[in-house]
Amino acid sequence: MRILRSLVFYAVFYLGSVGYVLASLGAFYTLPARRFRAVPNAWSHFHRWCVTHILGIEVRMEGAPPEGQALYAIKHESFFEAIDLGTTFDDPVPFAKEELFRIPGWGRAARAYGGIEVRRDAGASALREMMREARQHIETGRPLAIFPEGTRVPVGTRPPLRAGFAGIYKLLGLPVVPVAIDSGRLYQHLWKRRGTITIRFGDPIPPGLPREEIETRVHAAINALNG
Repeated sequence: MRILRSLVFYAVFYLGSVGYVLASLGAFYTLPARRFRAVPNAWSHFHRWCVTHILGIEVRMEGAPPEGQALYAIKHESFFEAIDLGTTFDDPVPFAKEELFRIPGWGRAARAYGGIEVRRDAGASALREMMREARQHIETGRPLAIFPEGTRVPVGTRPPLRAGFAGIYKLLGLPVVPVAIDSGRLYQHLWKRRGTITIRFGDPIPPGLPREEIETRVHAAINALNG
């Protein structure tokens, strides 16, 4: 049954995604930015529906995003949480690795949505450009979302946070909300497994802390479900 459920999921989700891609292309050229973002967000909700109703995976929320704007630091074990951003958060601004912005068509759409390109090996000028983009989104009140470990990591591992995270935290001056997610054990496999994915919002961490303290607190909180 696990294989059958997964095959049905792949067929429904990916075929349905074709329609959302075409709709996004049309919206990109014809609608203002906020209305355009509604299409990718709807795709995220469609993915959550497929996960819940086809794969039989319950998604449980522990805690909730706090009032006011924040930088959300999220554990990254599978594609689930990346696609689910538009469902977990209200119109989020994702920090994404630069390779994704090089994909023809996708990169322009990602920028139109509000994605911020993270150039991990670039210098100070790239960081300033990234902060300029981020501050523009701060003015809109949209939540900012980042995977501070930099990429998907295997279940049970706790790699150190990328060096750039502390710099982003310092320059943005926003509280950080760590988010622990245990999606990898169910969703990362080719044949998805039934069960419960928990999304746990940690307590907000105030801005202005020393690098060692913010990294230690975020690292511990996003790995709270790991193990």
